[in-house]
Amino acid sequence: MPQVVSKDGVTIGYDVTGNGPAIILVAGATQYRAVDRVTPILIGLLAQHFTVISFDRRGRGDSSDQWPYAVAREVEDIAALLEVAGGEAFVFGMSSGAVLALEAAAAMPRKIKGLALYEPPIDPNRSSDTYRDEHQRMAMQAAQGRAAEMMSDFLLDVGMPEEALDGFKASPAWPAFAAVGLTLEHDYRILADARAGETPPERWQNAIMPVLVLDGDKSFHFMAAGADWVASGLHNVERITLADQSHEYDPNILAPLLTVFFQRGSVQVH
Repeated sequence: MPQVVSKDGVTIGYDVTGNGPAIILVAGATQYRAVDRVTPILIGLLAQHFTVISFDRRGRGDSSDQWPYAVAREVEDIAALLEVAGGEAFVFGMSSGAVLALEAAAAMPRKIKGLALYEPPIDPNRSSDTYRDEHQRMAMQAAQGRAAEMMSDFLLDVGMPEEALDGFKASPAWPAFAAVGLTLEHDYRILADARAGETPPERWQNAIMPVLVLDGDKSFHFMAAGADWVASGLHNVERITLADQSHEYDPNILAPLLTVFFQRGSVQVH
């Protein structure tokens, strides 16, 4: 299993699939290669046209971690993967990984040629104080090593019913998810930093490459407003809502759109 060493010494496990221009995939909360069942389908479809780099974000799977966390450290992880890709790549980010991908694009605009973001989970109607307080709660639990409790709290936060959570915790799949519970502090920090003000961060305007911001019309109620909020802070942006898609996208729908966008810099959906 290949690994690359990030600037602070953390090792990042990754896979490379396909041939062509490089795309780096940035996962959202809880996602990593050992448990993800949707991203491998997306990879297979994209790999027909691109070299696809998928990786475990720090603290998950084959990647190590180091305390204290800062969003800049994960941007450095993506920078290390850009070197694996030959110095430049397209980037696709999912959920909180979309916000991280945007932070990377703002920090390295000359290395990221195009950026696609699926449902950055920012609710403009929730205050910046709420995001800060939620991160502080997760950071306190992470400092105490309460990984399983953090995963439980996260799943309840995103709407999983308690009885469904109880069933999940009794299933064989639970240990693999609970094992990465501490990394949820990373995702809450990413969102808290992004939502520190009432308007999108000024630094995002450095992301001058073509950007595609997507949501699905069957998703959580705030996703459309969040995607609009993110897009409003960008210069070179295209904004699309996909019909019949939820937060768990269909890779057979998404892959052709990403292919056209990364090949052309734009896409039209009718």
